[in-house]
Amino acid sequence: MEISDLVGPDAVFPNLKATSKKRLLQELARHAAEITGQPERSTFDILLEREKLGTTGVGQGVAIPHGKIKGLDRLYGLFARLDKPINFDSIDDRPVDLVFLLLVPEGAGADHLKALARISRLLRDKATCEKLRGSDSADALYALLSEPAASAT
Repeated sequence: MEISDLVGPDAVFPNLKATSKKRLLQELARHAAEITGQPERSTFDILLEREKLGTTGVGQGVAIPHGKIKGLDRLYGLFARLDKPINFDSIDDRPVDLVFLLLVPEGAGADHLKALARISRLLRDKATCEKLRGSDSADALYALLSEPAASAT
């Protein structure tokens, strides 16, 4: 599975503004609603519920919020580089500035886990994260995200 299977050029946001974790999830839900056609409020509620189970702030300034949404026809991804890092209750207590939202159909099963693993591998790579942090345009971010897996390891 490639990142480009999840994220289209219209789902990359280079300077997303958010002042808190809750505001970030609201912004992500708003953008996700435009891309998926699913209701913004229910997407936000699903993301908030998932965060209550445990933070999706995986460390090193990265968060991977995700949720299962009834009615989705496929997996959807959205990537945001925040204009300013925010507190996300991450496992390493570092503020987050790179966020990859993953939304999956309710019955996604193994595809959900494969997508999370692929996203995690990509964003664990320090060189890739530095390139993402240094890019100001959606096109440049999308190009970095959509590199084949072999070159992103």
